[in-house]
Amino acid sequence: MNGPRFFCPPPLVVGAQVELPQQVAQHALKVLRLRRGDGMTLFDGTGGEYDARIVGVAGSQLVVELHGWLPRERESPLAVTLIQALQVGAKMDLTVQKAVELGVARIVPVVSQRSVVALAGERAARRVEHWRAIVLAACAQCGRNRVPEVALPERLDVWLARPVDGDIQRLVLSPRATCSLAMLPSPALARAGGRLELLVGAEGGLAPEESKLAEIAGFISVRLGPRILRTETAGLAALAAIQFLWGDLKEETTDV
Repeated sequence: MNGPRFFCPPPLVVGAQVELPQQVAQHALKVLRLRRGDGMTLFDGTGGEYDARIVGVAGSQLVVELHGWLPRERESPLAVTLIQALQVGAKMDLTVQKAVELGVARIVPVVSQRSVVALAGERAARRVEHWRAIVLAACAQCGRNRVPEVALPERLDVWLARPVDGDIQRLVLSPRATCSLAMLPSPALARAGGRLELLVGAEGGLAPEESKLAEIAGFISVRLGPRILRTETAGLAALAAIQFLWGDLKEETTDV
């Protein structure tokens, strides 16, 4: 990669000169101490990335010139949506950040009966903007060129009542489940076209009636070994296992 990576809103065009967003410019100038002539990589979330070089610095303003576009993609072949019951404080921030690193395509925060945090209205909108900033930073760090979506929070029972959009594999974590991820047949994912939804409860897990609603909505209960994991551990452990089993964490070898 050509220096540090930053997100810059579209459209980006090879040959153009672009003034970077103020927050990005401040980080590049004040934290990374970049100067005129230094290189960087930009991505706009639509795919691929751009080689760029700083051509102008004026106070806190930073202008770069785009020299080339590379069609690099680092997306998982498995489109995973994480439906995460709201967690307390920094736990949710950590989950969002690491879920992006683990390749999720979409994050849906939901308010469950046992969620300690409840978000609505303007407070929910501000929190979503905060999570979207975390998503952008995580994409810049891990090399992703497409930005996962963060949906507005809503009640879990309302979300579960919605009709399913096409074929999709739906999983919910439960320490009481008798089925493990490894026991699921991979053809189930192949039939679903590589789309999967993972539902994770809050600190106290899902209420019994929520688990029943999830079952009615087509979610299969799965467990993660013999130990009971915290919510911030369980979701990330499941994402890593899912990407290993059916995504891109299992390294493929090619005969030469």
